Amino acid sequence: MKNKIVLIVDDNALNRKVFENILMHNYSFDSAVDGLEAIEKLKAGKYDLVLMDIQMPRLDGISALKQIREDNLTQKPVIAVSAYSNQADREYFLSTGFDDFIAKPVKPKDLLETIRFHLEAQEPSDSLTEMTPQTTGSLDDSVIRQLLKFNSLENIRSVYVDFIEEADNLVGEIKKLLILKNFNEIGEKLHIIKGNSGTLGINDVFEISANFESDIKSSRYENAEEHYFSLEKSLERFREKLLNNKLFDKYE
Repeated sequence: MKNKIVLIVDDNALNRKVFENILMHNYSFDSAVDGLEAIEKLKAGKYDLVLMDIQMPRLDGISALKQIREDNLTQKPVIAVSAYSNQADREYFLSTGFDDFIAKPVKPKDLLETIRFHLEAQEPSDSLTEMTPQTTGSLDDSVIRQLLKFNSLENIRSVYVDFIEEADNLVGEIKKLLILKNFNEIGEKLHIIKGNSGTLGINDVFEISANFESDIKSSRYENAEEHYFSLEKSLERFREKLLNNKLFDKYE
């Protein structure tokens, strides 16, 4: 319902845009780039639900929630959004005071169902249908079909263009960091690529960046260059399909 307002808190611009595109036909929304801005917005206005990313600069999601509750800025649901996704992580986030947890990569159907559960639990949903995931090349067909329920094909395509532009910049930074052997920062860049590609259903990029990040976290650096070149080639293949307008032909 448009009379319900969701506050999206995420430091990643592409994540915010994806969330906004998913929510725009069901709810009103506002966005904040980190926990500090979220707190200021909650002081100035009323929101019916908050989507709170966990890993953010300046003020992370857990610290932001603590201040929100201590200052009684809202009693409305605050939902954690994070790439940490096993049962122990979920229990931890709930124990810190979050009302629910959504794992990255975020699926449109899961996001809307979670929001509906907290805002409109009394109203049955007939707008969301189960789908069997399929792939179109390296793209998850179910993600596109879910996005098409709430957006025009032109808007959806612009999100994927934004993804490629951001991923190109991040991969360029990873290349420089490899020379410096700065693996901590490489892991941070990969975390962004993994999250965004997973949310958008870009399967090849997601799998490569996830494996690359896993090796970095485990201090296995011997395959870093191989991972890098695989990631670069996967993005190049996706870019070619996107720019040639071949990815979305079946949806027109």
